[in-house]
Amino acid sequence: MPTLSFEGETHAEIVRKVRRWLVSLDAAEEAITNVEAVERASEITKDALTVIAQSAPAPVRSSELFKALTRMGYEANEMTKNAVISTLDNAAETQDGVVKRLNGAGRAAVYEMNSAVAKQILRALRNSATR
Repeated sequence: MPTLSFEGETHAEIVRKVRRWLVSLDAAEEAITNVEAVERASEITKDALTVIAQSAPAPVRSSELFKALTRMGYEANEMTKNAVISTLDNAAETQDGVVKRLNGAGRAAVYEMNSAVAKQILRALRNSATR
């Protein structure tokens, strides 16, 4: 039977560890893409703007300045969301090429390191053979 245990010096510490573990399980089950994360964050921001707008006193809430500022907040949020998603899309399109180039550079560096080590070993062997 599987078991799970948490160690801590205080009850609060154990509770924090359990909560972190539960959150990690939820995150693992609900894997979302970067674009989905951006869209969710955008929706949360819109909800926050709505709450702020509704909590303003009635005379302030009905002023044209307040309405314009609220509308600008929504528009800025939407533009930011679109820009981030566009950037993510562009990065996804070029990611394979970048990764391949980096992998190639990594292999070359490893080859050079191995070559240098091999040359040193050969020199050491030649020197010990001539003695």
